[in-house]
Amino acid sequence: MTPTNSHSRFAPDRIAILGGGPGGYEAAMVAADAGAEVTIVEEKGMGGSAVLTDVVPSKTLIATADAMRRVNLATDFGVRFGQGNGDENHAWADFSKVNERLLKLAQSQSHDIHATLESYGVRVVIGRGKVMPPHSIEVTSGAHEGEVIEADAVIVATGAHPRELPSAKPDGERIFNWTQAYNLTEVPEHMIVVGSGVTGAEFASAYRRLGAEVTLVSSREQVLPGEDSDASQVLEHSFERVGVHVASLTRAESVQRTETGVEVTLTNGEVLKGSHCLMAVGGIPNTTGIGLEDCGVEISESGHVQVDTVSRTTANNIYAAGDCTGVMPLASVAAMQGRVAVAHMKGESVKPLKLHQVASNVFTSPEIATVGVTQDQVDSGKYQADVVKLNLATNARAKMMNIREGFVKIFSRKGSGTVIGAVVVAPRASELIFPLALAVTHKLHVDDVATTFTVYPSLTGSISEAARRLHLHVTDPED
Repeated sequence: MTPTNSHSRFAPDRIAILGGGPGGYEAAMVAADAGAEVTIVEEKGMGGSAVLTDVVPSKTLIATADAMRRVNLATDFGVRFGQGNGDENHAWADFSKVNERLLKLAQSQSHDIHATLESYGVRVVIGRGKVMPPHSIEVTSGAHEGEVIEADAVIVATGAHPRELPSAKPDGERIFNWTQAYNLTEVPEHMIVVGSGVTGAEFASAYRRLGAEVTLVSSREQVLPGEDSDASQVLEHSFERVGVHVASLTRAESVQRTETGVEVTLTNGEVLKGSHCLMAVGGIPNTTGIGLEDCGVEISESGHVQVDTVSRTTANNIYAAGDCTGVMPLASVAAMQGRVAVAHMKGESVKPLKLHQVASNVFTSPEIATVGVTQDQVDSGKYQADVVKLNLATNARAKMMNIREGFVKIFSRKGSGTVIGAVVVAPRASELIFPLALAVTHKLHVDDVATTFTVYPSLTGSISEAARRLHLHVTDPED
């Protein structure tokens, strides 16, 4: 059963939100700004795991690794260290300071969100909670334990937690999940990362740039199996060049501590020895024991809350947003789901969530950003598209920045020339994808992109150049 469209539209005076991550706090601000009485219940602090243990700290760690990369490549630009006597030492990471900084930054961001919510008039309750029929929240821990928050509508935004294997239990000292990785006080001698999805690839890239030996265990033939194959190939070449070892087509059967480190036994019989192990094998939605089934909210076999494109669950006046829904594990999507939920319950004109318009980014080195139609969808015949892939090697700014790898790829609808998808592989691809996301969202023609002025020299010049080459495909199909 999936959520139906039979729910009546209403303008709630009281909204209760369970979970303070992006889906929760964005919804709270929008609802409070519209005049609703809003209460948000969160156990760990505002921002949820996205701010406290996931996105903010991990991307701060990655930013530090990228700074190391740029410093250590500075000699290629003619920059010299030391006293001019050839003593050109590489930078090194003071891991205790790195982690101290990123955890302080995460706490600071959490406090800022808390203060902003209160400035909007949102009541913040620190504690666990559960949903009660028909649509209220009972606080089950903390200073307000036992309080029942009556509401006209509820938004569930409880997020997810790291998946753990019974044979590889994290201990926070030698074996970590992604929330525990910031316990390290020194750069690990040899980090074995299990899982080659986004989280695993990002941590593998960061730890290597910070000076650790890294082995990445991948169950698939390709690192980042869900990403563009050309982009994954560039990343694999980058990994090979910087010394990340990839154990492909195998899984971790077990992880055990030893006197000096860890041993990871693979399903192919190989045993990897390292100093530490990071388990990055996915997440589990936080939907157990919070009363959803009692309220008539349908949960999938994977434990995710079933929602439609306007964030409605199968229960009247109960909405859900973020990783607990399994729609797309991105903070930006969670925030949009929360905003859409509030707009829908207020009776406003709502644009349903369109996943093909979501821009996403993998924060490896180089970064991989995507939006819209994928190469796999074109190859399978689902979409008919003209495709141009332009390597950054010919870009003047890329040469100045010593960028050795990367590309811009644009997909335009065959016949019409509308931009329907794009991939960017480059430093700061997360920033470069935005003009292409605009083009996909607003159905711009490749000529709209091609004839827009770009700064010279700049990496964005390759975006307009790729669009110009697609113009030829559109006007001359035989080209």
